Amino acid sequence: MARSPEARLAEAVGLAEAIDLDVAGAEIVRLPRFRPGTLLGSGTVESIGERITEGAVGVVIIDATVTPVQQRNLERAWNCKVIDRTGLILEIFGARARTHEGRLQVELAALSYQKSRLVRSWTHLERQRGGFGFLGGPGESQLEIDRRLIGERIAKLKGELEATKRTRALHRTARRRVPYPVVALVGYTNAGKSTLFNRLTQSEVVAKDLLFATLDPTMRRVALPSGRQAILSDTVGFISDLPTQLVAAFRATLEEVSEAELIVHVRDVHHPDTEAQRQDVHNVLGELGLGSKVEDGLIEVLNKIDLLDADEHADLLNRNRRNHDVVPVSAVTGEGCAALLALLDQRLESDRAPVDLDVPLSDGAAIAWLYAHGEVVDRRDDETRAYLAVRLSQADLGRFKHRLTLH
Repeated sequence: MARSPEARLAEAVGLAEAIDLDVAGAEIVRLPRFRPGTLLGSGTVESIGERITEGAVGVVIIDATVTPVQQRNLERAWNCKVIDRTGLILEIFGARARTHEGRLQVELAALSYQKSRLVRSWTHLERQRGGFGFLGGPGESQLEIDRRLIGERIAKLKGELEATKRTRALHRTARRRVPYPVVALVGYTNAGKSTLFNRLTQSEVVAKDLLFATLDPTMRRVALPSGRQAILSDTVGFISDLPTQLVAAFRATLEEVSEAELIVHVRDVHHPDTEAQRQDVHNVLGELGLGSKVEDGLIEVLNKIDLLDADEHADLLNRNRRNHDVVPVSAVTGEGCAALLALLDQRLESDRAPVDLDVPLSDGAAIAWLYAHGEVVDRRDDETRAYLAVRLSQADLGRFKHRLTLH
């Protein structure tokens, strides 16, 4: 679903304000065609340049993809810094990441982006320099040195991220022994995920009316109406045209989503582009290889109903009264949150219904696997076999059956 230019402009302004930039002006520029050298037509470049000079503007943000050559030419014409949408989002992520892993991911994304822009269009990268053997041989250009050093740093970062990935896998294994099912909150940035997370878990994670207020994943226990416990995971918000570098870099963080028993899609139902945002989230989940989880049925939370007028509020409740996978809520007032917890309880219970399994007593590894990944609610043994009633997610049941076929 296409967005209106006005909505795209408002989002771009929000992104700029998210890193405390003072937005001096914002406008929609309609282009009959893209110019390969400057993206914009010469008249537009000139008129914007005059406004930049008058307002002493230091940074111009273009809410589109700008090539390295276009960036260089516009910076020369306007005598100020020019960044595109990808660069702006990377700046936000760089300013917000708090954990060690978050910083690694941001640096990896930024270097991947920077490496793609090392082209022979900046004369300062063409100077020749000698070398002592560890920075390159004699005559190696600065551009080649920069490209190689970035490549080496990227390789190191990927190694460090693999280590954090293994650590997180150990944490997941430990949680399975408890075992608490994981429920992942996903959604467009600023949809209210962190506010809902705080409401459901009585926590105090950062929750601001800002794009990308949450970058580093947070996990807390939540008590369900039946008395059972679950783990709620608050994840980074998605956005339209998410830079490919960030999709790749944050794939590790979003593994928590792929491992979750349930995915809860939090939507800002008050936003004029709520339907387009919904599709963007589904697209990113598809890019992350989670399309099957979308098809299997997400729980959809229509958040911010407190911002609707009385008629819209009543109409929304009536339309979704019979749809058991859609829950209107207000994370701010708490309306609908009890119904959401009840639905989570119901879905997790049905997904982990006890199954009867019998395993040879000689296969101690299989029995240990069931204890590690499921909840053994009953067991009896005879001379040769163990008969177990085990609560398992559908995913783990499939893994166990696959395991048996390999032995």
